Amino acid sequence: MAPQSDPRRDPAADLPPLHRGRLTEIIGGGLSVVWVVAVLSYILSSPPGDEEKTLGLVMTLLIVFLPLVLIWAAVITLRSVRELRAEAARLQAAVDAMRASYIQTTAQVQAAALKPSVERKLEEIAASAKQAETVLATFSSRRDSSLSVPSADRKAALAPPRAEPEAEQPALALGTPADALRSPLSVTDFIRALQFPETPEDKEGFRALRLALEDREVARLIRAAQDVLTLLSQEGIYMDDLRPEMTHPELWRRFATGERGRGVSAVGGIRDRSSLALTASRMREDTIFRDAAHHFLRTFDRVFQAFERNASDADLIELADTRTARAFMLFGRVAGVFD
Repeated sequence: MAPQSDPRRDPAADLPPLHRGRLTEIIGGGLSVVWVVAVLSYILSSPPGDEEKTLGLVMTLLIVFLPLVLIWAAVITLRSVRELRAEAARLQAAVDAMRASYIQTTAQVQAAALKPSVERKLEEIAASAKQAETVLATFSSRRDSSLSVPSADRKAALAPPRAEPEAEQPALALGTPADALRSPLSVTDFIRALQFPETPEDKEGFRALRLALEDREVARLIRAAQDVLTLLSQEGIYMDDLRPEMTHPELWRRFATGERGRGVSAVGGIRDRSSLALTASRMREDTIFRDAAHHFLRTFDRVFQAFERNASDADLIELADTRTARAFMLFGRVAGVFD
């Protein structure tokens, strides 16, 4: 149903500004012509008088031109009013656009100022949650309260191998081996060495790495880890980019005792699909990469078994967050160790 027009509405308001201007001028011209014709008709129809010629001429001129001046003054006034209305409309549109732009800019600035605060709060919450998980996971899984555990700075990282009577050999008169005279590698230095130095200025990291390289078993693990980390970096995979899931120390202990399969699958906490896919593809195609990966897995497994005997739950959690342990999780999941 067509909407009914308001009878009080000016019909000229629906016309474009140019048409409204022409309509006003046409009306003014038409009124001028009507007035001139009416005056001429009056002059021609009235009898002439000599004494009234001068006065009649003056009055005739006034009668002819004064209404014309008034008519065109009204036309010019209406045109000026119309132009002022158009200019006011343009100014109003510009003001509205400026107001909308100001509101949008203010909202963007407020959002940009609020975003770092929100991200900082989320990071603080995540850090608090991770710290809480670490505290919960560090409750000792060994219930023997008679065991006294020395501090990680003094405690040896690797337990000495169990002596086998049938493998014993008579001592040789060549003096004491150098390994027996060297102080055992501490747990703290062992874990720091497996993390590798953070920066070229990381003096503690390089000190721990030098001490670890003096131990033959740990040196094999560090060199194997360095090889696989270098190969992974060629694929754009860096351990600092991976975020392993938190694993309870009891699962690490069960893994160290030889348990495999789904029962300890949470030990392989790396689940980044792109990194797993790239690693699996490289292992299928590159024999050198595959051999280095398997050598690293065997070496880590052997060293970790010796480390677990002396490590506390907190030591196991700290070890699991090193770059070497993350590489073990990645390769172990690709090789099916946790299946």
